[in-house]
Formats: sequence, structure tokens, C-alpha cells
Amino acid sequence: MANQLFLGIECGGTRTVALLADANNNLLKRLEAGPANLRLLTDRQLLRHFKSIASNFPRPAALGIGMAGMRTESDRKRILTAAARAWPEIPCAATNDLETALAAAGEQNVPRILVLSGTGSCCFGKNPAGKTAKVGGWGHVLGDEGSGYDIGLRALKLVVSVFDRTGKLAPPGRAFLRALQLNEPEEFIAWAQGASKTEIAALAPEVFALALRRDKIAGVILANAARSLAQDAVACARQLARPSAQMEFVFSGSILLKQPGFARQVGALIKKSWPPASITPLQRESVWGAVELAKKAVQRPKAKGQRPMRVANTEQTINSPPLSPTERRNPLSMNLDKLPVAKAIELMLAEDKRITAALRAERKQIERAIELMVSAFRRGGKLFYVGAGTSGRLGALDASECPPTFRTPPEMVQAIIAGGQTALWKSVEGAEDDAAAGARAMEFRAVGKNDVVVGIAASGRTPFVWGALGRAKRRGSKTVLLCFNPYLKISRAAQPDVVIAPDVGPEVLTGSTRLKAGTATKLVLNMFTTLAMVRLKKVAGNLMVDLNPSNVKLRDRAVRIVQELTGADAMRARARLERSGWVVKRALTAGKS
Repeated sequence: MANQLFLGIECGGTRTVALLADANNNLLKRLEAGPANLRLLTDRQLLRHFKSIASNFPRPAALGIGMAGMRTESDRKRILTAAARAWPEIPCAATNDLETALAAAGEQNVPRILVLSGTGSCCFGKNPAGKTAKVGGWGHVLGDEGSGYDIGLRALKLVVSVFDRTGKLAPPGRAFLRALQLNEPEEFIAWAQGASKTEIAALAPEVFALALRRDKIAGVILANAARSLAQDAVACARQLARPSAQMEFVFSGSILLKQPGFARQVGALIKKSWPPASITPLQRESVWGAVELAKKAVQRPKAKGQRPMRVANTEQTINSPPLSPTERRNPLSMNLDKLPVAKAIELMLAEDKRITAALRAERKQIERAIELMVSAFRRGGKLFYVGAGTSGRLGALDASECPPTFRTPPEMVQAIIAGGQTALWKSVEGAEDDAAAGARAMEFRAVGKNDVVVGIAASGRTPFVWGALGRAKRRGSKTVLLCFNPYLKISRAAQPDVVIAPDVGPEVLTGSTRLKAGTATKLVLNMFTTLAMVRLKKVAGNLMVDLNPSNVKLRDRAVRIVQELTGADAMRARARLERSGWVVKRALTAGKS
């Protein structure tokens, strides 16, 4: 390792710093580049950023990357994939920028908490066994306690509050007018509405300067900010050890490193809650932690072969020996790009005819799934659809139709899509590959023993879906898998209560599961909720007797239903509905007027 070069890269929301060092930590070259938060970059932009850095350095033996916005395993895979293209055949370790900052503090023998306060704030901890904890890091709208932004905003609010109550502008207010080139307090309104996080944080030095001159208001602001930051640090530490344990708190960020008085305040508050604590400032630039990661990366053996997919936090495996039908080429559409439109239409319609036969072969499993749902609803349980991409969107569509069609509460049928709300209308990079995110969704939605979770995955292998199913099983829920891969092999530990796996054959457009697989998914979900609601007496004959008449069309439909089932004319049917608050079932049982 003596002659090897190591490249450490730290990508943050403000800038990117890259260091090239040798095995003895001698700095050979330093580069600063633009900001790079993973959440704000497409795969193409990420690759371009890495290639730009690579072009400025000789080929290293290994590289370490710490990146803002890296939260999940799928995020790590995105970074590693881009790095492998920018630095082919170079070992790489990737993590978030908090972990690289923590690693910059050197070898670790006791639990360590990074207390970061700059423009924003966050506390991140790790113990020698590798367990991590994080408090804060929610951004300036939801968090950033004890940061420069927090101090600036607290000061602005207190200044205008004192001005309202006394008619006098406190010293911080006068300092802000001068610093911002404003003339009177009313101008704070327009300035604050347009100010960025960085601009508000830039007011913090004025508060620190006044505190040195013993201004009482500045002192109160800093005392409150210090208390909030110390509380976050201690809360983070408590996730890793008891308060009687040795704990190292490492201070980082411009506020803690450049304002020693504030740092002493925070340190004293931490030690009051955690007496054995040691408080140390970070002695070197946090990007050095990425260099340390690079050194460890070069020592790791290269992975051999591809392992079976593992469900999040379990040893359960999912395999599909033959290629899933959803990924095969359809022999009938090999010349799709050359077919006249009329013939292409006929081909697609002919392929769609296969769907009903394939679903009919799975009718017993579909029936079993509906029975589970009816039983869950009768116990007060819920139905959760979980999917990624088209599968997730179709789940969201079916769930959203239940309240107007059957007057169900919104929580009765819920949809969870990999990548969250944004994924409803556009792709979210890597979201479907994050099994841990699927598992966490089950926790945060409080899925339990009275519920049914339906995983929808065309190929049957979507990690996000399996992460959700695995966690739902452990929480006692009934689980159903809807996929279009009859060759799927599922370990006994991972086996859902019901597996529906019709073979609709390969798509006309290879791999485009929004076609036959998507159509089949919609048909099955239609059966799930429609027939479950029928069993719950929300249908009479084939009429929606529990719809929610929330618009003119649905109110007219409600009138026709009451007419049909009572023999009343339209005027009397409408009157009964109005008296019942437009609840159809209530109108049907009300006495005739």
C-alpha cells in the first residue's frame, strides 16, 4: 500500500471537495467543485460530476465517496454504479457525508457522535460494532436545530416580537438592518420571504458579535440554540449507549468550529446530561474520512458472482431460474417496428385475449385473497397495496377509487409506491431496489395482525415489495403476492399466504409490463375490492348502495339507485337523499314521504 494513491470525495449541498493522498496521508492534490446532493441529481448528472473529478486526478488505487442525500442501500448502488463508470475497475466505498465526517476523526474505540452545526445541523453517531444513529438532518423547514440558519431565524423572530411589544428595535434588529442594507423593520417581511437558507444563516455572525458585547437578546438566542443542539446530540447518543458509558462527541461545522463560546455552551450542556462525555473538535477537513474509506476499500476482496436476492433483514431468498415471461421476447412481435398500424392493433388485441384465460387459471388463489380481505375488513383491518412503477400506480388508482365508490374511509384501502408521491407521475431512480424502504413503510404505516398486504410485482422480484412483505409477515399481517412469473421460487420463510402468478406470456413490447401485466393487474385489483365490498353489503344487486355522492354525476346516480330500489319518483328520491345527508343506505331505509 506504501506507493498507492487514494482519492477521497465529499459531495455536499454547498460544494464538492476531492483529496488525493498517499498511504501516509500526505496531501498530493485538492480540488473543489460544485454542489452534489444525490437527491437532486439524475444518474446522468451524477456520472458527469464524477467524470469531471476523475479527469483532474491520476488513477487511484481506491476511492471513497461521502455524499449528501445518500440514505438507502439503493442510493449507495447508484453512487457505486456511477463511480464504476468514471473509475473502471477501481475499488470504491460509498456512504453519506456524515459518516465520512465521523471517519475523519480517526480510529474509534468508544461510541462517537458527530455534532454538526454549520448552515444546517445534524447529529450522527456510530459505535465500534457498527451500529449507527441519527438525530436531525431534516432540513431547514423541519429541523436544523442549533444551526446558523436556526440562530438567524430565531433572531429575526425575536427582533420583530420585541418590536411589536415595545415599539423599539433591539440591537440585533439594528445590526440586521445594517447588514442587509434595509431602512426599517417593515422591510424584514419582504426580505425574509425571499431569503434562502444560506442568507438567513449569514445573520448568525451578527448575533455572535452582539453576544460578545453581552447583548441580552443575543445571549438568549444562543442559549436556546445551544440547548436544542445539545439535546439532539444526547438523544443521538442514547440510541447507542447508556449515559454512564464513555462517549466521544466530535464537533464539526462552521458554527461549532469558528464560534468557541457557543461550542463551550453546547459542550457544557452535553456533559451535564452525559457526564463521561469527551468533547473534541474535528481536527481535519471531513473529506479525509473519505480517504480513510478508500484505504479500507482497497483491502476488501472483490465480490464473486451474483447472489440470490435477499429479503430485507432476513435470510429469505427469492429466485427465478428461467427468465420471467415479463422479460422474454414475444416471437409474434419480432417485427413490431415494421408492422402496419392496423396489424399491430390486431396483434395487441390478440395478445390481450390471453389475459382472461391466465387469470381464470388462478381463480382459486384470487378467491382466497378476497376471503382474507373480507375477514380483515370485518375485524376493522386495512388493505395495503405495495408496488413500484406501474404496479404501484395501479395500486394507488384502485385505492383512490374506494372512498367514492363504496364510502370507505381513506385509511381502509391504502397504496404504497416505491419512491413515494413523486413516483406517481415520474420515475424515482433506484426506489424499487430498496428492500429496506419497503420494510420501513410497513413500520411507519403501523401494519398489523388485522391487515392484509398485497405486493404487486410483475416479475415477482421487486426488492421494495419483498421488503414490505417480509416485514408485514413479521408484524402478523396476512400477505398476498400478485406477479406474472409462474417460475418464481420462494423460500418457505418468505412464502406469502397467497401467491397469484398467472402466465400472461411475454409482452408485445419486450419488458413493457404496463401492457398485458398492467392490464391483468388492473383486472385482479378490480376483483379484489369490488367483490370484497359486495361481501360487506355495500352493493345491492349490482347497485352501489354505499357510494359517496360528492358531485353532480354521483348525486344523479344516487337518485336513480333510490328510485330503482324504492319505486319513488325522482323528486321524492332526491328529497329522501337530502334528508339523509346523501347517504344512500339511510335514504333506502327511511320512511316514504
